Amino acid sequence: MTDHLHFPALLRMLDERSAAFRAAVAEAPSLDADVPSCPGWTLYDLANHLSEGDRFWAHIVLNTAPGDERPSKDGLAAPREREELISWLADSTEQLLTALREAGPDRSCWAWWEPLASPHTVAAVARRRVPESLIHTYDAQLASGSPQELPATEAGDAIEEFLATVCTGTVPWPGEPATMDYHAAETGSWRQTVDAAGSRFTRLTAAEADGSKPTAAIHGTASEMALLMYMRIPADTLRIEGDADLLQRLQDWG
Repeated sequence: MTDHLHFPALLRMLDERSAAFRAAVAEAPSLDADVPSCPGWTLYDLANHLSEGDRFWAHIVLNTAPGDERPSKDGLAAPREREELISWLADSTEQLLTALREAGPDRSCWAWWEPLASPHTVAAVARRRVPESLIHTYDAQLASGSPQELPATEAGDAIEEFLATVCTGTVPWPGEPATMDYHAAETGSWRQTVDAAGSRFTRLTAAEADGSKPTAAIHGTASEMALLMYMRIPADTLRIEGDADLLQRLQDWG
């Protein structure tokens, strides 16, 4: 997926997932409800984290350049009363969307990831914020007692974005070279390769996916695959072929 071509779609996805998050907050029995997928966090903690991130990145895309020092998050705490919190969340998202539109997809900015597969651009920031809202909406729905399957389009891009931003790097893999294939039923397949040069990924064609011989392969829906990558569901809920321990080693490697 090319970030630039899909920039308007990323903004739409971000707006829709943020609205779904606010709906989950509104429906929850209490802001003190535990979030099972984020141990030690209440729903308020989760909402504060998401709104803080929206405001933080809104500042970044308009005010930073690659190589700058990491900006501060001071002064971004959300209110604790539910109606005020929901309004704060909506305003946080609007601040981010306005900043992204004003900056445009090609503007360079600070980012924490290695710029190998995800560049330090506004488009990459927008793409990173979609799975943040996507996964945390699922977390909020868990806290409110009504978890929903992730939308396939957003989940499919969350898989590739995770591989590009979180998993691509130059830190040497400590074990024998290995390959892990991820097969999402509705959206496609990807291969992660790890070796002494680090970690990288490629998107597989249907023919490559059918004929591939990886160290291990995981099969599931796009929703299941994205939730697995973010460690929201256990690996044994999906079908795994080959070296079943490779996923745990990848997760431990971090």
